[in-house]
Amino acid sequence: MRIIPAIDIIGGKCVRLSQGNYNQKTVYVASPLDMAKRFEDAGINYLHLVDLDGAKSNSIVNHDILEQIAVKTNLKVDFGGGLKSSKDIEIAFESGANQITLGSLAVSNPCLFFDLLNRYGPQKIILGADFLDGKIKTNGWLEDSGKDLISFVKDYLSKGVNYIIPTDISKDGMLDGPSLSIYKEILNNFKSVYLIASGGISVIQDLEELKSIGCEGAIIGKAIYENKIDLKSLTQFIEN
Repeated sequence: MRIIPAIDIIGGKCVRLSQGNYNQKTVYVASPLDMAKRFEDAGINYLHLVDLDGAKSNSIVNHDILEQIAVKTNLKVDFGGGLKSSKDIEIAFESGANQITLGSLAVSNPCLFFDLLNRYGPQKIILGADFLDGKIKTNGWLEDSGKDLISFVKDYLSKGVNYIIPTDISKDGMLDGPSLSIYKEILNNFKSVYLIASGGISVIQDLEELKSIGCEGAIIGKAIYENKIDLKSLTQFIEN
């Protein structure tokens, strides 16, 4: 299982929100590049980079930070937030993204989403499935799409999606454990999916459980910044 630390960006700084609330923001590190280098020095190979400014403004904003990280580290970055047009996606890939996460666009413009999926391939496009109470949320988690999570996932997997990141908004930043039951339901129903867990991870045992049920990756954010999981422990987990 891949270990994927998260860096969320607002105003050029590393921040974490609680349950997606922009009014509950904590700034942890001034430089996202410095944080990315710390991850790389710990033997981590992947990074989940979220442009929260972009998510709120509906277009890519922090592509310069993506480019800095891509140029100055060897981390494989999946990038999301505010990607609403072909041009945004082009900018992200040109700036060094290894994969792109698309959530709101998949809901608002499925034709464009599948065009991008066909153009770049299912190894490069991740379906972002941000949900609250079983319903998909969009636009920085500020809008309710009305779509059911499981039906949404089933529809997009049947049309060629391989990778998904289902993020339980109620768990995000709360450090009370991931949504194991929902992940098990998805993994049991859709055998070919590459599921990347996101939200609620707080201890190494959470990672062990996610690995045991078949998750392809696990995104860890606040637990690192709050020193609930240290980088040495992540290094040991990866090595083992």
